[in-house]
Amino acid sequence: QVQVVESGGGLVQAGGSLRLSCTASGLTSDDYAMAWFRQAPGKRREGVQCITWSGVRLVYIDSVKGRFTISRGDFKNTLYLQMNSLRPEDTAMYYCAVQKSRYCSSSSVADYWHWGQGTQVTVSS
Repeated sequence: QVQVVESGGGLVQAGGSLRLSCTASGLTSDDYAMAWFRQAPGKRREGVQCITWSGVRLVYIDSVKGRFTISRGDFKNTLYLQMNSLRPEDTAMYYCAVQKSRYCSSSSVADYWHWGQGTQVTVSS
């Protein structure tokens, strides 16, 4: 059984930083792309960034370019999101997800088959 667990969220002032972590256990291999999504109250869940099985990154939201960086650990089913220069509009529940592919072929929620419960990020102004 696959289990995805996120951690690292919290309350931070605007301009601050947080590092989110995710571990996906129970996968039969590490040949999957993984991604971070976020969902603010009353809004759709949206893809933030994705990383392929080989480490190629794809940014799904222009507003995080240059501020957020996705990476994988030495154990490839470990995922991170370094978030710098945080803004109040980054406030959301952040989710880690495993894609049904080696590649970041889609930012659609339907194309990701394993999800964590999320970790809350709140940025105060």
